[in-house]
Amino acid sequence: MTIEQTITQFIFVEHPLQKAEAIFIPGSNEGSLAVHAADLYQRGYAPIIVPSGKYSILTGRFCGGAQPGLAPQGDYETESDYLEAVLIRHGVPKKVIFKEREATYTYENAIFTERLLKERGMKISRAILCCQAYHARRCLMYYQLLFPDTEFFVSPVVTKEISRENWYLDAGKIDAVLGEMERCGSQFHEILKERIPGR
Repeated sequence: MTIEQTITQFIFVEHPLQKAEAIFIPGSNEGSLAVHAADLYQRGYAPIIVPSGKYSILTGRFCGGAQPGLAPQGDYETESDYLEAVLIRHGVPKKVIFKEREATYTYENAIFTERLLKERGMKISRAILCCQAYHARRCLMYYQLLFPDTEFFVSPVVTKEISRENWYLDAGKIDAVLGEMERCGSQFHEILKERIPGR
């Protein structure tokens, strides 16, 4: 196995789809995630969708949809507001969308989604994680951390033209994927130390 294949296997997580109790969408301005989640909902894979996200902590504001035309034009305050609009435009009833509007990075997406569902008295044993393909491993790690008793099925979407087939053929794509590799390590140092028994 080549080094490219090893990294691909780690980063680009994807599972065979199974029916679940919820579809989770980590915060993003990529409307294609909501389009995919809407399709999964329409096909009966889960009865509710939970889009998460305020805006990126790096920008301090919502920077608009990356793909114009997927939702009605307008100013969206948060990522989850935008994702909700895309979901509704693609046939998902508003009543089955449970928005989380405070998260500003991936760990918070998982933290605040878990908090939202707990406040609603909802326990999710099986969930579909609808995320960007090159972001799949880190998303899965954070959601597994916050939902240790939940079985996850990752159903990724190729965004920014970064796929498992091409990421190692372009310098910018290599930077994006290896940046995810770095964050999978760097962001878990203190989290894992806090979990040491007796600490």
